[in-house]
Amino acid sequence: MLAYRHAFHAGNHADVLKHLVLTRVLRYMGEKDKPYTLVDTHAGAGGYSVEGRYAQKNAEYATGIARLYDSSDLPEPLADYVSLVRAFNPDGQLRQYPGSPAIANMLLRPTDRLRAYELHPTDHRILASYLEGRPSTQVSDRDGFAAIKGELPSPTRRAALLMDPPYELKTDYVKVLSALREALERAPDTVVMVWYPQLQRLESTQLATRLKASADALAKKGWLHVRLTVAQADERGFGMQGSGMFVANPPFTLHDELAECLPLLVERLGHYDGASYVLEQKVV
Repeated sequence: MLAYRHAFHAGNHADVLKHLVLTRVLRYMGEKDKPYTLVDTHAGAGGYSVEGRYAQKNAEYATGIARLYDSSDLPEPLADYVSLVRAFNPDGQLRQYPGSPAIANMLLRPTDRLRAYELHPTDHRILASYLEGRPSTQVSDRDGFAAIKGELPSPTRRAALLMDPPYELKTDYVKVLSALREALERAPDTVVMVWYPQLQRLESTQLATRLKASADALAKKGWLHVRLTVAQADERGFGMQGSGMFVANPPFTLHDELAECLPLLVERLGHYDGASYVLEQKVV
């Protein structure tokens, strides 16, 4: 697990979907005056150079954020997300990509609490330096899954939880499901966001169904599931076809905002004629 570096994948199609959802959730949470807490269990380094050797190895950003970065015809929710990426690049050129802690840093208010967890020692040091001085913030090198017990319920009573492990180990699928259950048992109205890769692996294909079943039993405000398929698996069935986001207790605005954006994302980010999306929700 500690070998994983998100810098190789920064700004790809999965980041676009994940950070679009994150942006919309945080915008919604910020509409109320009362502070809230964001817990990021796998925070990464905070920001990534798309000109560096890691990102350039496969240049995944070129078929992700780069296809949206200079567009002037984006739906408002997507344009808002892209504007945050542009703000992370003050000279206007796409050189850096903001990870989830950087997006949070741009959207959270001084009274909102940020709890960021990252195990990789190099990424943890970079993240701690980046967030140094931000009020109401703690950066930890402890296991983010295990930390949920101490984070929820939050002192602010309002909370959002983001989980996006690398899934290099099959146990991450089990840990995500257990963490969702624990979070909702401790604080049933927490907005829980789970990112997952779309792979031809049993654990991946079953995860959304299992998350729905847990949210059906525990989430006070239902759930939303979105999946963006952009590529085909290779002839051996390997390769990431796309990714999904599962949100327990989603903002009531999220479904319609994503419905406005997804057709364009299929068009711009799809690598083959079968590119598609799924958007479904259960309202309680």
